Amino acid sequence: MDLHAWITQQVDHVERMIDEGEFPPSQTEGVRLRCEADRRILARHRLDPLASNSPKLAAACEGCGVEWVQDYCEPFVDNLNDCPELLDLAHAHGMTPEILAGLDRPQPPEPPPRSERRLGLATPPITTSDVPAALRGPRWKP
Repeated sequence: MDLHAWITQQVDHVERMIDEGEFPPSQTEGVRLRCEADRRILARHRLDPLASNSPKLAAACEGCGVEWVQDYCEPFVDNLNDCPELLDLAHAHGMTPEILAGLDRPQPPEPPPRSERRLGLATPPITTSDVPAALRGPRWKP
């Protein structure tokens, strides 16, 4: 579970407590609005789905954005667990350094296995194993 999932779990817990009547009626609406605000921040600060094809950006926070450095993008936050917005939300939900240290850090996805195709050609490599005997010369090597 990473930081984003931990905060989502905490917000879910608070919303269950609201539904079970654990808060005084005078506080229920305020707590419900706080949960809604937290969910909006969580929706904005998440793994960037457009960066999944770039190993450097794959664990970056979408909400924090990127900046252009010469000819390439550099994320403001390399890893979602380092997002200052999420760290502030986590603090409000009781995050401790020990809990943070025990969370998984989002990792870039493994690159897909290389196919047998060379240079991106759509046709398989040419082999000579299917050449008929009548066409083989005196120095034939399959």
